Amino acid sequence: MLIQEIIRRKRDGKALETDEIAHFVDALTKGHASDAHAAAFSMAIVFRGLSRDECAALTRAMAQSGRTLQWHDIDGPIVDKHSTGGIGDSVSLILAPAVAACGGYVPMIAGRGLGHTGGTIDKLEAIPGYNTAPNADAFRRCVREVGCAIIGQTDDLAPADKRLYAVRDVTATVESIPLITASILSKKLAAGPRALVLDVKTGSGAFMANETGARELAQSLVDTACAAGLPTIAHLTDMNEPLAKAAGNAVEVEAAIDHLTGAHRDPRLHEVVLALGAEMLIAGGLAAHPEEARRKISEALDSGAAAERFAAMVHALGGAHDILERHDAHLPRAPHVRDVDPSMPGHVREVDARALGLAVVALGGGRRAPGAPIDAAVGLTDLAGIGEEVGPGRPLCRVHARSEADAEIASAAIQRAYAIGDKPAARRPPVIDRILAAPQ
Repeated sequence: MLIQEIIRRKRDGKALETDEIAHFVDALTKGHASDAHAAAFSMAIVFRGLSRDECAALTRAMAQSGRTLQWHDIDGPIVDKHSTGGIGDSVSLILAPAVAACGGYVPMIAGRGLGHTGGTIDKLEAIPGYNTAPNADAFRRCVREVGCAIIGQTDDLAPADKRLYAVRDVTATVESIPLITASILSKKLAAGPRALVLDVKTGSGAFMANETGARELAQSLVDTACAAGLPTIAHLTDMNEPLAKAAGNAVEVEAAIDHLTGAHRDPRLHEVVLALGAEMLIAGGLAAHPEEARRKISEALDSGAAAERFAAMVHALGGAHDILERHDAHLPRAPHVRDVDPSMPGHVREVDARALGLAVVALGGGRRAPGAPIDAAVGLTDLAGIGEEVGPGRPLCRVHARSEADAEIASAAIQRAYAIGDKPAARRPPVIDRILAAPQ
């Protein structure tokens, strides 16, 4: 089977057979397909698309291109969650231990920041000693003993996806919904969950800012996952403002700890945690209906059981055992902290959440180039949300910066990101819709 003939068939709009897709992915994994082949294959998909069956076949082939995790030694539901990324989105740090406290097992393969959006792995690496790339035995042991483990993608999990994404990143083929779908789901299938819940964000701070595009992506993800044998539902959530009041790495870890311990809980963040957590418990057979599931997640948080699981996960993966009690001593701090006042007093009408994410990147809290180091200490806290009154005594936020000059630049960008008016604006609910698989 010739690689160029597979590319030609897709270029000409033909549906690819499962064995053709498997052959191409195998050639990609073994180095028999060149970067030119990968680029041409990707561009053909950009123009011609993939059917549900083709996308499922590509997802399965990439998932099986490396190691796939099995959980036969765990007597309990294996469930997972994935977010398409946003600003102030520390859901995973709260949700995984909460579900674990309810009897679920969460082997989460998370990602790094992409563009203006924050990454769960970057946040966890703000915790000194936390190992986001443990060996398979350590990962499995943490999941088995603690109930959850959040790590980054390893070289042996879905290596074909890693190869294909590197080519897509430099050939203007990143935005293809079928390719995004296969990339996300191949890593999830390789991790071995038995059910998946997706958080697909839409709004100014989302990867898919347009709601129509976000819905299309959510539907593609759900349909493809189910066709590939992984029961999945998605929630469409709002990212027209930061999900919580902190954006950065160490500052979001601290905010997540405050949420877990009950010291402070942002209502919008809490609602997304409850909604996704309820879906995970129902999918895992740990609750019969949404009301029971939400109650169980709430109890896991209020009782401190979820916080204990988080602390146990951090310690099992190399971090301090007293992260809950002494996070002030363990998490890095930026030397310059300043309030950002609004250009005029009033109520927040709109927020350019993407601009806030880019302000964090400019402070050093995100990558300006692939592989660039991140300053875990910098970020934004006390972010004002839509409808809040700002002015004397209530700044737009606080900037945590490495220097006064950086703080000054960030402050100007933040002021531009906020639109202030005389009257409060209506806030969109954090959870917009629930997406199920379309009938086949």
